[in-house]
Amino acid sequence: MNTSTAWINHNGAFLHAGSPVLTAGNRGFRYGDGLFETLLVKNGRIRLRDYHFDRLFAGMRLLRFAIPPSFTPENLESQILELCQRNAHSPLARVRFVVFRGEGGLYDTENLQPHYLIETWPLTPDDIGLNDKGLVIDVYPGGMKSCDAIANVKSNNFLLYVLAALYAREHWLDDCLVFNCYERLADSTIANLFYIKNRQVYTPSLSEGGVAGVMRRFLLAALPAAGFPVHERPVSVNDLLAADEVFLTNAIKGIRWVSSFRQSQYTGAISRTIYDQLINGLS
Repeated sequence: MNTSTAWINHNGAFLHAGSPVLTAGNRGFRYGDGLFETLLVKNGRIRLRDYHFDRLFAGMRLLRFAIPPSFTPENLESQILELCQRNAHSPLARVRFVVFRGEGGLYDTENLQPHYLIETWPLTPDDIGLNDKGLVIDVYPGGMKSCDAIANVKSNNFLLYVLAALYAREHWLDDCLVFNCYERLADSTIANLFYIKNRQVYTPSLSEGGVAGVMRRFLLAALPAAGFPVHERPVSVNDLLAADEVFLTNAIKGIRWVSSFRQSQYTGAISRTIYDQLINGLS
């Protein structure tokens, strides 16, 4: 994307990409004091719109943001879609919507009002289709997630996932799973974790420390009606090693199937079926 002709949205104002919008005293910059949503816009519509805004506002309440009357799903949706239109990304786009606290307070916050920044990037159908080649994954050994409510927030405090992604790249992996404080599996660097055993689908419960993914929420509701019972439970490394299939989910990719985890190899047959039935036609 040519940043000289592209646009961003900062607090409702449309600015040329590259425009300075933060100061050195910004709390979002200093402390990661905020959260974000990664959304898929397809043919001028936000996929899983209500789930995204449910998660956004729940996270803002948990982080003690003061939510102004103008901060509504309808208003924010309008700004997101207008930005996509300005950038000519409406057919298919990845959107990053970041909410953060601005100036005020070196340690304790003095201002609870939200600031926000919206960016868009164009996508192609291949970017959101099911992967042809299965992912090779492992577990990041250098850190763990807590199992509290903050762990479920899509937070700007992303350091553990950054290090896990670097570990994956250094070890020729496609992604890394992350342990929680009980050395059980929470999620991956950019996705929620599912596995299949005897046509039963399993995923770590949110009490295990994973991010509350919108695609995860969608599948928990949709899988039973498609003939796949789904269970939320603690998940161990041994559970994955004994699984028939493993797949990862997020708002952009939908489903990505895994071909290899340590010594275990998987096919993606049922994962493909789930993708075809539930994700492929999702608007």
